[in-house]
Amino acid sequence: MSIQDLQNNHMMAHLTQALDDNKDIGHYGRLVYAIVGRHFLSDDELASQLAKDSDFDEEQARGLVQQVQEADYSPPGRAKLLEYQGKQDFPIVPDTQDPDEGNVYRDLDFPQHVYDHISEYHQQKAES
Repeated sequence: MSIQDLQNNHMMAHLTQALDDNKDIGHYGRLVYAIVGRHFLSDDELASQLAKDSDFDEEQARGLVQQVQEADYSPPGRAKLLEYQGKQDFPIVPDTQDPDEGNVYRDLDFPQHVYDHISEYHQQKAES
């Protein structure tokens, strides 16, 4: 997989362009980029992308990539993205009027274990 695959989602293309422009995408923007991007980029590529953020360096980027890998976070849904966006200045979801904006599952193909993890979570939630 590649950065071009990642950019099939409008929100991720927006975040990638902002990083390429050396903008500060904020703590939650970086977190979202790492959570989603880890399925499309190598750890080195992902850290390199994150380090383009004007308020983040290579060491911090590598730490975030490691944290996200170890925690095995599932990509967040739209509601969580909007919650994150409300906590920072940079717009993670570029078009909040479009109800599909930010839905990474619509445009991106994740490895099967991501979908299995989500199903397992919902199953456990239903049982409790």
